[in-house]
Amino acid sequence: MQLKLKPTEEDKEKKKLGRLNPSRVRDHLANERTYLAWMRTGIALLGFGVVIVRLRAFQVPLVPRPGNGWKLGLVFSLVGLITVWLSTSHYFAVRRDIEEDTYEPTDRWVLLFSLAVMILGTGVIYFVFTTSLDPMSPLIPE
Repeated sequence: MQLKLKPTEEDKEKKKLGRLNPSRVRDHLANERTYLAWMRTGIALLGFGVVIVRLRAFQVPLVPRPGNGWKLGLVFSLVGLITVWLSTSHYFAVRRDIEEDTYEPTDRWVLLFSLAVMILGTGVIYFVFTTSLDPMSPLIPE
């Protein structure tokens, strides 16, 4: 036999919030999908940073000094870590807003990450076109 407890004020409040937003479950699932997409983006940025740094190991450079490639790789990795951190905090903020039925979308995240990707892309283009090629490379016209 199960004992039925008298509903508390907190239980009544939860039921009331659930009634205010009937698509609450769908909203939470969409928030999770968005979070996972941001996590994939962060991991890709981290991986790209590592690849940029490690490319030097595959081809012996003409210049014996370290060059600037490691700096670009470090920036990519840092932006990847920041992406993971910000996406996690954003996920929990949106989760709270969905529960309280007060969610309002913001443009700042889209603008921030668009700007970051544009700056990183500019760095890659600069790096590719300013790095010396191997003299034996078929890409250099004679």
